Amino acid sequence: MNILILGSGGREHALAWKMAASPLTDRLYCAPGNAGIAQEAECAALELDDHKAVIAFAKDKKIDLVVVGPEVPLCKGIVDDLEDAGIKAFGPTKWAARLEGSKGFTKDLCKANKIPTAAYERFKGVSAAKDYVRKKGAPIVVKADGLAAGKGVVVAETVQEAEAAIDMMFSGGLGTPAWEIVIEDCLIGEEASFFALCDGETAIALASAQDHKRVGDGDKGPNTGGMGAYSPAPIMTADMNQRVMNEIIHPTVRALKRSGAPYKGVLFAGLMITKEGPQLIEYNVRFGDPECQVLMLRMMSDLVPALLAARDGQLKNFDLRWYPDAALTVVMAAKGYPGTYNKGSVIEGLDAAAQVEGVKIFHAGTRADGARILANGGRVLNVCARGKTVREAQNRAYAAVDLIRWPDGFCRRDIGWRAIERER
Repeated sequence: MNILILGSGGREHALAWKMAASPLTDRLYCAPGNAGIAQEAECAALELDDHKAVIAFAKDKKIDLVVVGPEVPLCKGIVDDLEDAGIKAFGPTKWAARLEGSKGFTKDLCKANKIPTAAYERFKGVSAAKDYVRKKGAPIVVKADGLAAGKGVVVAETVQEAEAAIDMMFSGGLGTPAWEIVIEDCLIGEEASFFALCDGETAIALASAQDHKRVGDGDKGPNTGGMGAYSPAPIMTADMNQRVMNEIIHPTVRALKRSGAPYKGVLFAGLMITKEGPQLIEYNVRFGDPECQVLMLRMMSDLVPALLAARDGQLKNFDLRWYPDAALTVVMAAKGYPGTYNKGSVIEGLDAAAQVEGVKIFHAGTRADGARILANGGRVLNVCARGKTVREAQNRAYAAVDLIRWPDGFCRRDIGWRAIERER
């Protein structure tokens, strides 16, 4: 098979690495890719917004399957356009991708189908939103309705913080003014990420993970796209996994099928595990980043037939096998991230770091300059490792981090702390 991956981050490098190992893969392409992906696939300088160019490339290269990595092209309907052109694509349609593209849509779907989630209201104006916050009190959660690259959620500890978040979102603080916001109760518990593969009718569980969204050690500082992750999430026991499938995933898949827009692709449920059980915080319609990296390290099965079965509606009798090991990834980011940062600094020591036992390095924001690897983004590298325990995986990952020479980069030093406390 000829396969095209769309995207350029660490998630796409992990997918490329896994798919390149499949005996079903003949030619592997990635657009636009990065310096690490170029070691696994042929990279093509395509703009993902240009659906016609992507289709033309797929036809020229006789692509049998397109795998869409990021959420933006999914929400803009690239799967619809590819399928209309006769090209198989893995991922949800534009309509089904509203699970991530509109938080209000997802909350309404949960309410209509008795899927456990925080109580909420939707607002299109500042005044009514602030009145609601003053009535409810804090802590309270303010969310911009559309896509915001992981930065559209504010967990406000005070009413004043919530009011400031409302002003920021409606005034364009996330790039463009929010047309609507969702304000919801603040759930108390432990967060977890849960992944399922869906074919429009059947859903099968993949694996769980926990990520670290805050930029600083101790989960302090502003939210980011993710500073690290590990899998499996210790709080996700076999019983809890089954509850998530029964109470959240299956009702969602059934609801979308009834609506005439069956969900095909990977469904990423951001969860809060409360005293009452699992509650849905939000859905993402693609593999998480950096969660995908640890999932790919733990997946024993071939990924390619699983993606094909999801696209073709053939998951009913499908099964996946996983390594029992833990996997952990540390994100190395450019200094200044998630704020202003510089590009173009040189990264050295990657070959030595990759020799540490159990380690795999996935590139996110990098580009090649001859033999040199340069930083080309905010989150730049994913230093990943497997181990029999989270502690062993963490030790290996940080041993590799310490061999990388990049004065303009930084990372958190406590990825996996919650699971390691449990292991003690």
